[in-house]
Amino acid sequence: MKGKTVSVSFMLLGILFCVCLISANLLATKQIMFGPFNITAGILVFPISYIVNDCIVEVWGFNKAKLLIWTGFAMNFLFVAFGFVADLIPGAPYWDNAEGFHKLFGLAPRVAAASFMAFLCGSFLNAYVMSVMKVATEGRGFSARAILSTVAGETADSLIFFPIALGGIVPAENLLWMMFWQILLKTLYEIIVLPLTVRVVRRVKAYEGVDVYDRNISYNILKVSQL
Repeated sequence: MKGKTVSVSFMLLGILFCVCLISANLLATKQIMFGPFNITAGILVFPISYIVNDCIVEVWGFNKAKLLIWTGFAMNFLFVAFGFVADLIPGAPYWDNAEGFHKLFGLAPRVAAASFMAFLCGSFLNAYVMSVMKVATEGRGFSARAILSTVAGETADSLIFFPIALGGIVPAENLLWMMFWQILLKTLYEIIVLPLTVRVVRRVKAYEGVDVYDRNISYNILKVSQL
């Protein structure tokens, strides 16, 4: 149907988006040091999902971003569900990697719920801020809009994930610092790769011949008829 199709560029960005979400689940099981800070390796890929989100909103608008976010959520849920079921199935007698497999795929329900909720709220807030600011600025200042939308999305993500996943386990003061550094480092990540993001957006706009402004649309994320 007219208006319901997606381009190759959108499809490729969507695949990258989903791969980053799924990869972040696996990489988050490894703790790494960034200077004096203890973070997860998931930070290598998760911010890319926000960068892709910015690109989608900037070129195709909020409704296409909504399609991408719900698709990413579904793919991530399926991956976690398949891993959870596989982890429950007893291994072969000769297989000796049960502990390692469980650490990768035995995601606790509390952590999984926190991850899903944080992803949805953070991603949709990022898309909303990007969309509203584009209309308000008449399309000017993409770099500022990308950074501010990321700060909004990452803040919501951290404020939801850490208290739900680690509340009562990690001391409150340490939890606040973890949230602060996650937001800061992910925002710095966006700033560092911003020149590349700007170039990708310009090329995609030129190739697609599309530059959507979200005027007179519904921001209801449950209104799937507009996907």
